[in-house]
Amino acid sequence: MTRIALVAYGTKNGSTAEIADFIADVLRSHGLEAEARPAAGVRDVGPYDAIVLGGALYMGRWHRDARRFARRHRHHLAGRLVWLFSSGPLDASASQRNIPPVRTAHRAERSLGAEEHVTFGGRLTEGARGRVARMILDEGRGGDFRDFDRIAAWAESIAAAVAAEPAHHREEHISSVKEGRDA
Repeated sequence: MTRIALVAYGTKNGSTAEIADFIADVLRSHGLEAEARPAAGVRDVGPYDAIVLGGALYMGRWHRDARRFARRHRHHLAGRLVWLFSSGPLDASASQRNIPPVRTAHRAERSLGAEEHVTFGGRLTEGARGRVARMILDEGRGGDFRDFDRIAAWAESIAAAVAAEPAHHREEHISSVKEGRDA
């Protein structure tokens, strides 16, 4: 049976969405069925064997859509394979050392029992929306600090963990839907 993974994300200027798409591509290249979707549009996590949730960092907080996804689905994610990522440092720090999750991502990590949280560098380029983004760009601190080799290695470790885990959660959800219950 093919394993199905969801890579949900909260993004403002598209950088986190691009990371999520890349993670889904890596998961697919390792035999999983994977899709990347905006976290705000996900209504049901039941069909998925694994969930990767990512959020952009703004002003020291995880993106609102990622926080809301974690709260809305916390009961359905209990006991599931869940990984979290943040994107945002606009320098090389994320590739040089382990950056602990911001408070809001750390809270989601604990409440969801996530396997791991990792922070990746972000990207901020001309045309980014928001007052703070424009200030950062005006100061010359923009650029692309994403390390796609590091992101690929992390996604490959997720694919290996999902492959090693029995696929019982999705089957339980499918059974409950057929019987008219909400999993």
